[in-house]
Amino acid sequence: MRQAETMRVLIADDEAPARRRLADLLRDDPLVGEILEASDGRMAVQMILEHQPDLLLLDVQMPELTGLEVIAAVGAARLPLTIFVTAYDQHAISAFQANALDYLLKPFSDERLQAAMERARQRLADRQLRAFGESVARMLGTQPPTALPDRLLVKSTRATQFVRVADIDWIESAGVHVILHTQGKQVLHRISLSELSTQLDPRTHVRVHRSLIVNIDSIAQLEPLSHGEFDIVMKDGARRRVSRTYRALLEQRLGQSL
Repeated sequence: MRQAETMRVLIADDEAPARRRLADLLRDDPLVGEILEASDGRMAVQMILEHQPDLLLLDVQMPELTGLEVIAAVGAARLPLTIFVTAYDQHAISAFQANALDYLLKPFSDERLQAAMERARQRLADRQLRAFGESVARMLGTQPPTALPDRLLVKSTRATQFVRVADIDWIESAGVHVILHTQGKQVLHRISLSELSTQLDPRTHVRVHRSLIVNIDSIAQLEPLSHGEFDIVMKDGARRRVSRTYRALLEQRLGQSL
């Protein structure tokens, strides 16, 4: 089975020893990449929106906002896979009503955490496969409609500007918004990467990572790395990563294997 991308995990717990124990256990997991920490509910909401973790290990009783209030504040559409970690078993029903993936009751064993992480890996792999399949289906379907815009209307507090789509070299996710890199400039656009991708021609702008879309015409070269990943070197010298999940989509667009 192809190895999945490493997970970005956010630990939200107001008790520092509890965060340390979880972080120590997660560092031994080869499929866990970046580990983030939040010490209260309001900080957890901010980090979810800014960093878009794949998995959230969420305490129920926290200052500022409780775990259930964190879920309500973020909303179902932007909520990562969530495992509740708490000493209070009376919250179990509420947790599963909030579509929690699992529920760890403190104190829990290492084996119990490993079982929960395996469920998270399987669920994340299913999500990635489904998203990838939808992307390929869109690309292989009918030609993009003529209604696709040739420029984007980008609003800010000072002014509204037009950005030509053809001039956009690459687009990176910035929390719930994106940054357009165009002709040496960076422009903040208040739209999610997924929503913006539906407004772009997949023949010219291809998603190569969960947080990155590139303009095929702005690629200077591809450099192979280990484990099936590639670095894209843009014409402006910027280097960006092609993840294994989206590699096949780029290969399909280029018409050849990498």
